Amino acid sequence: MQFYFEKLEVWQNSRSFVKDIYTITSSFPSEEKFGLISQIRRASLSISANIAEGMTRKTEKDKARFISISFGSAIEVVNFLILANDLSIISDKDYTDLREKLEKITNQLNSLHNKFNK
Repeated sequence: MQFYFEKLEVWQNSRSFVKDIYTITSSFPSEEKFGLISQIRRASLSISANIAEGMTRKTEKDKARFISISFGSAIEVVNFLILANDLSIISDKDYTDLREKLEKITNQLNSLHNKFNK
């Protein structure tokens, strides 16, 4: 059995993005374990989790609210990526690659939000 959210491309992309974040943060300095690593992982997990939870809601308004929360988490990740790049913890290339993936996800979230928030 497959749940509806698993069929959504935006959820699939956010799931893949979490793997990318875990891979990149595994090379962060150990002193960031309870700082930047924890925060960026938590926020990236929240993107896919809120998509999944939102799709279980009965009303379009509730679905839109969870998609909005997911979008907020994506923007939080953008903030952490900017800071990690500013601190030279991630390379410009990794930063650009992750930003491009997040841009696609946020565009998809906007489309999904607009669908539910007519």
